Amino acid sequence: MNLDTCHPMTEDLGVLETAALLRELTAGLIAVTGFDEALDRLVRIARAAVPGVDCCGFTALRAGEPAGVAASDAHRAELDDLRHGPDTPALSAIRRREMTIAGALATETRWPAWCARARALGVHGVVSAPVDVDDQVIGAINLYAESPGALTPSHQLTAMLLAEHAGLLLAAVRDRERVAARAGQLDGALLVEGVLGQAVGVIMTQRGCPAPEALDVLRSAASSLDIPLREVAERLVRTVSRPRDN
Repeated sequence: MNLDTCHPMTEDLGVLETAALLRELTAGLIAVTGFDEALDRLVRIARAAVPGVDCCGFTALRAGEPAGVAASDAHRAELDDLRHGPDTPALSAIRRREMTIAGALATETRWPAWCARARALGVHGVVSAPVDVDDQVIGAINLYAESPGALTPSHQLTAMLLAEHAGLLLAAVRDRERVAARAGQLDGALLVEGVLGQAVGVIMTQRGCPAPEALDVLRSAASSLDIPLREVAERLVRTVSRPRDN
C-alpha cells in the first residue's frame, strides 16, 4: 500500500527532531556491551521519540535463523517473533532488502495470519525497514500504529534513517561483545596458568572473593606498581611461600 494516500499526521518528525532521535539513539547504545540490551534500548527510544508510532519492535536473524526479538510493548512482542510464524512484514523486509509498508491492515492481503494477530492486538499499520548489522546478523526495525492511515511517508524516511543508524550502532555492540568474549577467554586461561593461578588462589583465600575479582586485584597492583602482571604474581607467591620465623 502506498502511504501517500493515507491521511496526514497532525505532527511529523522534522529534521531537528530526527537529528535529536539519532543523537539519543547513539547516546543510548554507545556504551552497551550486550546485543539484547541494545535492541531493548533501540525500540524504547524509537517508540518514545517518533510521533504517531504506538509501539516499536525489532526482529533479528543470525545465520538465517531467528536470533532475537525486542518490543517496546511486551504484550505485542509476538508480532516481531518469527516463532509465531515466518510470514511477517519484518521477514518480507529482510528477504527483499527493502522497506515493507502496510498502512491499513484491515484490507491488507499479505501475511494473513500475522495481520489477524496484529489487529487483535490493536495494531492497524506497520512499517518494517531492513537493518544490516554484520556478516552474521541482519534484522528489521518495525514501527506500529494503532490507527489506520496514521503512518505517513515521513515514517518511511524515519524508519530508513533509524535502520541505517541502528545498523552501525548494533554492529559496534556486536564488536564489543566479541572483544568481551575474547577477554573472558583470556581471563580463563590466565586463571589456570602456573604462577598466575597460584597468585589468584592466594588472593581468593585471603579475601574470600571469586577468581575474576582476584585477577582484577592482581591487575590493579601491576598497574599501580608499573610492572608486569606475572611479576606481581611471582612476588605474591614468593611472599606467601617464604618460611616464617619461629
